[in-house]
Amino acid sequence: MAVELAELAAGLPVAASLALAGGITSLREGRRRSALNEAVHELRRPLQALSLSLPADAPAAAPVESSLRLAAVALDRLDREINGASLEEVTTEVSVRDLVEEAVRRWGGAARSNGVSLEMRRNGADSWVEGGRFDLAQALDNLLSNAIEHGGERVRIAWRREGAWVRVSVTDSGSSTKAKVAGRRLRLDGRCNRGHGLRVVGRIARRHGGSFSLCRAPHGAEASLRLPLRRQVGER
Repeated sequence: MAVELAELAAGLPVAASLALAGGITSLREGRRRSALNEAVHELRRPLQALSLSLPADAPAAAPVESSLRLAAVALDRLDREINGASLEEVTTEVSVRDLVEEAVRRWGGAARSNGVSLEMRRNGADSWVEGGRFDLAQALDNLLSNAIEHGGERVRIAWRREGAWVRVSVTDSGSSTKAKVAGRRLRLDGRCNRGHGLRVVGRIARRHGGSFSLCRAPHGAEASLRLPLRRQVGER
């Protein structure tokens, strides 16, 4: 079929050939969009079923509930991207402590299953940033997932203030060789070549006016998300 169309196009005037090629491309794009919409539909059903199967008295921040909410938002964004709808950016004041605690609850089970000790440490009072809660949670999920999968037996997530900034860092106990290689692959602007996850983190950091870095730690690697503070506790 493709050969026949190519031969047909070769015998047509340039304008007609371009029109034919455009029609073929539109047909393929339409089929692709249809297939993606079907996939989104099939993913949405089990997510809804899982949500409805949760106990009525389950806390909203429970790991399963939290993960389902993030998955639902990601699926909605995919739906909008496929069909050309605008991606609404909802910004709010977000507690860094809440973000970190929820991320630790979501990934605690995965850490235990992989024989990894997941530790949370904070330095000082809570901090607030302005931005998209889903985006920031997605960034932390990517950092923790990457550290649990590649970072050895101990992973620590911590945050601390640095003047008008807050730094959330994930430190692992992976080999220094692995950390050194990862550090070389990370460009200075935060864009990296080490999988989609860290690219997502870098993009989210820039969107929030911050930065992302990955470097060697004494016994592994440290990935840091640096964000501008919205305001401090007590300034309400």
